[in-house]
Amino acid sequence: MRLTDKVNADITAAMKAKDAPRLSALRMVKSALMNKSVEKGRDLDDADAVQVVATLVKQRRDSIEQFAKAGRTDLVDKETKEIEVLNEYLPAAATAEEIDAAVSAAIAETGATSAKDIGKVMKAVMPKLAGKNADGRTINESVRRTLGA
Repeated sequence: MRLTDKVNADITAAMKAKDAPRLSALRMVKSALMNKSVEKGRDLDDADAVQVVATLVKQRRDSIEQFAKAGRTDLVDKETKEIEVLNEYLPAAATAEEIDAAVSAAIAETGATSAKDIGKVMKAVMPKLAGKNADGRTINESVRRTLGA
């Protein structure tokens, strides 16, 4: 089942269950998927759909950070619940060991030795972790830690 079809089926289930917070998050996902589909001028494949959902998760994490600084715990809770719903549509998260292994392989591949080479290493690491849910910030921290930057 395509991701867009799964979202539509889950919207129907949330409506029947009268689960308003879940329904709201799913409608947001559907809207983002439709917008991206219109932008590309074609139906989205699963890779594109996963990318859209990952972007939504990143936006929610940024919002949580801002709301926490402002002391808005009610909005932090709302965004956290939305992330939980969104994570159901993402592939399994890459473990710290997988990230570290990919970083080590990329460093060996690029011959990186200092903080100046972080960009090259990041470019080499990202394709190795394609298909896994890996946060760019976590990968960057691993690269910096490994290079001693």
